[in-house]
Amino acid sequence: MNLKHLIFRKSINHISKLSPKPASTISAAISTSLHPISSVQSFAYIKNPKPISPYIRCIHLTRETKLSYASVEANVVSSDSEDEDDGTTKEFLSRFVWIMRGKLSEVYTDCDKETINGMLLVIVEKVVEEMEKDGIQRMIGSKVAMPSQDFSEDLWKTVWEASNMVLEDMEKARKKERMKQFLQAEEVKEMCRFAGEVGIRGDLLRELRFKWAKEKMEENDFYESLQRFRSGKQDKGGNVLKEQAVAAEDTLAVASLPKRKGKIKYKIYGLDLSDPKWAEVADKIHEKEEMLWPLEPKPISGNCKLVMDKILSLEKEDDPSQLLAEWIQLLQPTRVDWITLLDKLEQQNPGIQLKVMELVLGEESFQTNVRDYTKLIDAYAKEDRVEDVERILRKMVEDGIMPDSLTITVLVHMYSKVGNVARANEAFESLRNYGFQPDTKIYNSMMMAYINAGEPRQGEQLLREMETRDIKPSEEIYMALLRSYSRRGDAVGAGRIANSMQFAGFQHNLEYFALLVEAYGQAGDYDQARSNFDNMIKLGYKPDDKCTANMIAAYEKKNLLDKALNLLVELEKDGFEPGIETYTVLVDWLGRLQLVDETEKLLDKIAELGEVPPLKVHLSLCDMYLRAKSEKKALQAVGVLEARKDELGPNEFERIITALCEGGFVKNAQRILQLMEAKGFAASEKVKFSLSASQVLSQRRPKI
Repeated sequence: MNLKHLIFRKSINHISKLSPKPASTISAAISTSLHPISSVQSFAYIKNPKPISPYIRCIHLTRETKLSYASVEANVVSSDSEDEDDGTTKEFLSRFVWIMRGKLSEVYTDCDKETINGMLLVIVEKVVEEMEKDGIQRMIGSKVAMPSQDFSEDLWKTVWEASNMVLEDMEKARKKERMKQFLQAEEVKEMCRFAGEVGIRGDLLRELRFKWAKEKMEENDFYESLQRFRSGKQDKGGNVLKEQAVAAEDTLAVASLPKRKGKIKYKIYGLDLSDPKWAEVADKIHEKEEMLWPLEPKPISGNCKLVMDKILSLEKEDDPSQLLAEWIQLLQPTRVDWITLLDKLEQQNPGIQLKVMELVLGEESFQTNVRDYTKLIDAYAKEDRVEDVERILRKMVEDGIMPDSLTITVLVHMYSKVGNVARANEAFESLRNYGFQPDTKIYNSMMMAYINAGEPRQGEQLLREMETRDIKPSEEIYMALLRSYSRRGDAVGAGRIANSMQFAGFQHNLEYFALLVEAYGQAGDYDQARSNFDNMIKLGYKPDDKCTANMIAAYEKKNLLDKALNLLVELEKDGFEPGIETYTVLVDWLGRLQLVDETEKLLDKIAELGEVPPLKVHLSLCDMYLRAKSEKKALQAVGVLEARKDELGPNEFERIITALCEGGFVKNAQRILQLMEAKGFAASEKVKFSLSASQVLSQRRPKI
């Protein structure tokens, strides 16, 4: 390496530009190491030396030769500068003599001390001679040792290496002393105190203190070099002025920074920001900032303001296209002007905002992007305007802008909300094709769409997918699936969801047990239904009217009337009072058993509750009276059901038709069948066969 850059510049100047007074300097420098001997004897050895073997670095420090570091700090007086020059020279020669003594002693082991000292004297005189001739820079500044006429090539190379070693050690010692000074600087102490206050201790604090001191020292060196550079320029300019005194203008040289070598490299949190790619990133960020944080909108006045007021006062049914065209012609708006207009519409006239925004999307000056379309689609989706959303989607694709994941997410929520499972599933799969991982909200929307469409198994598949991805479903989703399985009478599916809830750590509540009782009751498994019913009571939950009705309905499936009555007796002892739900199940059960008197007593109790009998009660009464051949009450019950035909489903219609056929009321059965078909329900083959058989036997049955 070039040792010229390893040593302190001022020290080199001191050594290489000495005044021609070598005698006193040399005698003072080597008085502690050399004794007067014959130089002729020593020169004989030096002229033909033995080969010098590789050496081990050796540093000699003495009290007399300690370097005075005050000379490297700043500008000093000329008299002090000469003393510092002598001190630096003495330091250099003392270290040099110590190193060369060791090397000569290793090579010339058969020579005595006086001979070695003589050799050193000759070598030092030659080195000082080179220093007087300003040859020290040539001697140590080159990468290869310069040959000498007096010394052999090996000896001169050794002298050259020792000189560089001495200068390097002197520079390290100087830096060490300077580091001690900067370690005690007030700024470094302040930073260390702050680090201690925030909890930094031990080796880390020590490392940070040295780092801060080093940075402070480098900063100080930089500014000192600039000051020296400036002073040198000014001195040079002054000499030029003296030499060119005849010139008319006094021109001072302008100081400038030294030319930087290499590229600037700077890091922030380990990220190399000197890479050219960050310039491109900065340009892109600047472009986006212009779109997101543009300039202020143009001032609006005169006719333009009148037109804008008209736009803000439009009714929901009005067409704003003409006023917008006039406003565009007057203002020549940019994107920020459009956004200002839309914001004012949102505040003052939200009814017309969506219509105006749809027109704005086609304007070139608006600089429409995918997010603008998404906002409009989201606004329409919140109002369940599916046709408008699909129309905007088609326009979006026609303009060459493809929907992104955020737009498709809005579509999933909308289609799930309106119950369009096919389109919701299509949008959901599009998200996956984009590589987007659905989040909890999207999963919830899709599962609710499947549940509302009567497909809980599809929703359960998404639930398992969430569990696989370590996404914890909410308790509401579990309960929605359990509710769907219970209403369908799917006891197996309800059991799976119940087990999943238990493993997920959700606490059981009254609705949880009531849904399990309903699921097992509709499936005909009254033992499991009763087991969950008893567990609910053991956990301290009191069964409500609906849960009790579901338990009674489970016994009804197996016609276990005695167990149902025993259950009611036990509950009444605990303070339970049957409600409309329980009485409805009992009316239906007793009606099927043709217990007319007991059923009518239950009707009286329903009346005492002040509740309107539900449709199922009228259906049970119609079926009971038709089977009991009670014509008047039967026709009355049929009339009530016909008046509430909009509430009837296919199962209710078929039950009425079957009861009318068994009661011999064929014409009434045909009329009810026509009502059923008018509502879009198709009769089952069993009902059609029963009606055909009743028509054959209609002559034997009484006519109404």
